[in-house]
Amino acid sequence: MWETDTEDFADIKSAELALLSSAVRADSAQTSAFLSEDFAEIGRSGRRWTYAESVAALAGEEERPLPRTSEWLFNRVSAELVLVNYVLHEPGRDSRHASLWDTRGPTLRYHQGTIIPSSPTEL
Repeated sequence: MWETDTEDFADIKSAELALLSSAVRADSAQTSAFLSEDFAEIGRSGRRWTYAESVAALAGEEERPLPRTSEWLFNRVSAELVLVNYVLHEPGRDSRHASLWDTRGPTLRYHQGTIIPSSPTEL
């Protein structure tokens, strides 16, 4: 069941937001602390990223302001796993994101971002 009450999932939301910050992304040790060793991501481009590729790519990013987020939803899929959905708002584009968090860390197991078309003709 999807929930919007972030109080029960405050640690996970905080960790997700930390991974969006340039300070954490630039620090490979901090990024690594949030990602499980078997982490995988499907980026907005459709590319699949491994743990090592993600840590290296994030460390090389240029600094940016923390993006605005909205529409947070949480779904406890097992005792240790929570599926998180939210919308990321960046200049010129919005995207939907899904993350699978292991609550024992919390550590991120999987992430996917999908660009939201600005018009139906972009589908």
